[in-house]
Amino acid sequence: MPVIECDVDAARERLAEAGVSVESGNTDHERWRASHGDATAIAYDGKVVVQGARPTDITAVLRDGGGRAHLYWDGAARGNPGPAAIGWVLVSGDGIVAEGSERIGRATNNQAEYEALVDALAAAREFGFDELHCRGDSELVVKQVRGEYDTNDPELREKRVTVREHLSAFDEWTIEHVPREVNDRADELANEALDGD
Repeated sequence: MPVIECDVDAARERLAEAGVSVESGNTDHERWRASHGDATAIAYDGKVVVQGARPTDITAVLRDGGGRAHLYWDGAARGNPGPAAIGWVLVSGDGIVAEGSERIGRATNNQAEYEALVDALAAAREFGFDELHCRGDSELVVKQVRGEYDTNDPELREKRVTVREHLSAFDEWTIEHVPREVNDRADELANEALDGD
């Protein structure tokens, strides 16, 4: 659940300019509430708390564009193929900007890894970062995206093209393989989604 420390009156104005309807708060402590897509923002003195299935639906509107971010992603599949889920975390110098996870149905582990990366890149683009550094524990996906490995599977080839299209929107980007322990939050999110009801 992202917490954005900001001028809440300016945040309200920014949401209104983006066509988001803003209502009065439900308690004495809430300054205002706004819902957009699958997210709800609640303003308190000096901060906005964003809740919901896709907090980026609101946080992307509230955050100033530009800057650098680090993206961590992971896909999980039980069986190969089997039930699968994704998880990702977007981090800037100010801390966690956004994170996401969801079940994606039946997939192989490699398909889930690509799906997590595609979803995370779409979120990073919504925030308007100029520079993005991607880190994941799938050596196969990293080396395929960098062009070091061929992609023989047609579905993975298509996902690689989508990933490259997203990456081309950034002024500067990198993608690197990291050990699972460095990628623990994204891994945790993917597994929580997989284990959820």
